[in-house]
Amino acid sequence: MKLLRYGPTGQEKPGLLDAEGRIRDLSGEVNDIAGNVLTPEGLARLATIDPATLPPVDGDPRIGPCVGRVGKFICIGLNYADHAAETGAEIPKEPIVFNKWTSAICGPDDDIEIPRGSVKTDWEVELGIVIGKGGRYIEEADALSHVAGYCVINDVSEREWQIERGGTWDKGKGCDTFGPIGPWLVTPDEIADVGNLKMWLEVDGHRYQNGSTATMIFGVAHIISYLSRFLSLQPGDVISTGTPPGVGLGQKPPVYLKGGEVMRLGIEGLGEQTQKVIRA
Repeated sequence: MKLLRYGPTGQEKPGLLDAEGRIRDLSGEVNDIAGNVLTPEGLARLATIDPATLPPVDGDPRIGPCVGRVGKFICIGLNYADHAAETGAEIPKEPIVFNKWTSAICGPDDDIEIPRGSVKTDWEVELGIVIGKGGRYIEEADALSHVAGYCVINDVSEREWQIERGGTWDKGKGCDTFGPIGPWLVTPDEIADVGNLKMWLEVDGHRYQNGSTATMIFGVAHIISYLSRFLSLQPGDVISTGTPPGVGLGQKPPVYLKGGEVMRLGIEGLGEQTQKVIRA
């Protein structure tokens, strides 16, 4: 299934993308794509619904973030060997963990705001994991059974604030609009091999990132198991798993967003995002 949320910001309705690419309204079945709807039981119930019986959504509505009421937005840094090489960083021995604030979450095609005072706003196409079955101390062999689905994330980052201003990475990662999620939450049965998906990102038509999840250092199952040692994972938690090479920081010389650009990005089987960059 491809699940989504559509409508004005803060008023999104749950939806499903049918085989013809048309949005079907799920609001008669569930109140949101969130919480218990994402559990194995919740998804199994949705899978029994014939999309043709759901009301079609007319027009071209705004697509919101594909998950509602996100409890935690956890990110993994330097998780692609080729990205670590382009930044001159050592290969991490354990996953590098940081957070984006949930207030950073926005729709996949919403505008991205360059924060006031920013001079180094950057881009990162990333595979997102949405947790469906919660737990602690999850065994790696069982970890994939905890996944509700996968999605596209742009881990927008302010590099000066992340790297040069002291403290943790978080203040350069969690600004408003720095976490577009979607367009769809794609359930695992539609993804043949999450460890071998093509991913890309363009700015004004120039392709900067052209990679694959095959170069991830720590795979999806390892990340879920690792995180569950330190915190409980709950339905609707979102994990962003790192980016391949081609970020602005890695260009020679570096290239950063100034305002007015259009970013397009996507992951094989998970859809595309398009964002205009504006100044806050």
